[in-house]
Amino acid sequence: MASDLERGVGALKKFQSQINTLLSEFESGAAGKGEIAAQSVPRSSFSGPGKFDEAEGFSKQYDRVHTSLISLSKTLGDQIELLSIGVHAADVGYNNVEDDLRHRFHTIQTRLDEQREAREKQERQEKSGVPEAPRQDATGGTKDLG
Repeated sequence: MASDLERGVGALKKFQSQINTLLSEFESGAAGKGEIAAQSVPRSSFSGPGKFDEAEGFSKQYDRVHTSLISLSKTLGDQIELLSIGVHAADVGYNNVEDDLRHRFHTIQTRLDEQREAREKQERQEKSGVPEAPRQDATGGTKDLG
């Protein structure tokens, strides 16, 4: 083991500080949610009003990539915030975490889980070419479990 290995609360506080710095820099930089969302190119920029299939295809791909970048930016921000809250909870103890932070943690975790499940479902559909039918959940109701 390395003798300079940090342990305990000190290491967690240092890690949390680094995460908070990264999150702040990320959100205020060119990759922040607001900056990426504001950078769009209308279809008309790729060609005039006439039919031009290649320009149409390029426009659709641009929109697809742009939408993916916005999603990636939001997801990365959520994951960094989730880690930051987790480090804080490890530092002060879960029972000492404010209720609003606990709620925020669980809200973010639920959103990330739903996004992951939606991506996995889409990937399965793309591979099979057949949409999946809703399944019954534990309560007997139907839920699109993908």
